[in-house]
Amino acid sequence: MPCGLFITLEGLDGSGKTTQINRLTAWLKKRGCTPLVTRQPGGTATGERIRGLVLDSRSAGLAPMAEMALMFADRAQAIAEVIRPALDAGQIVLCDRFTDSTEAYQGGGRELGSAVVLELHRLLCGNLQPDLTLLLLPGLEASLARARRRNQRTADESGSDEGRFEQEQDAFYGRVWQKYREIAAREPERVVLIAGDLSVDEVQEQIVEAVAERLIGLAAGVRNP
Repeated sequence: MPCGLFITLEGLDGSGKTTQINRLTAWLKKRGCTPLVTRQPGGTATGERIRGLVLDSRSAGLAPMAEMALMFADRAQAIAEVIRPALDAGQIVLCDRFTDSTEAYQGGGRELGSAVVLELHRLLCGNLQPDLTLLLLPGLEASLARARRRNQRTADESGSDEGRFEQEQDAFYGRVWQKYREIAAREPERVVLIAGDLSVDEVQEQIVEAVAERLIGLAAGVRNP
């Protein structure tokens, strides 16, 4: 069992994950903990190449199963190269997305189902589970609007294109949103659901409370509350 603490942040694009990861990183550093921060897809040289392929709008013809396979190739590499070594060294790992994203987007959004996602996670990822997942679920319309504005701004400024998923119809995101709710209901000890159109400070307050609880548990030798 890893001796570090593995924390993942989940939610729709535009839910505020990046802002909260930055804030949580600063909060941890003030308390003497410098976390390893990574993301999926991405986080390794191989993963960044996969990210470019999967998120680029020009990959419009990518089959759902191929899309899912690429997500797991990225994840398996990240676990082997980055996440597992950091946990074994006793570090706190903050990861922007993990297998819950695949279950929500490919299992729910693409309608591939949860079973195949969970089985691939068992086979390819050694069934590595986060100690804590912070699931941000503000209103669907607001999240999508923020994500589309952000991707357009990024494309205008840098020329990069990560907007393939934002081109999906609202029905796709409705399925993703619902699958995230199912995951939270299925695993309440791991997943902390932070729902509703809260302020940035209100979201951070709930995140800090959940993380502080896990850190106390870790110090006492307890992995879950």
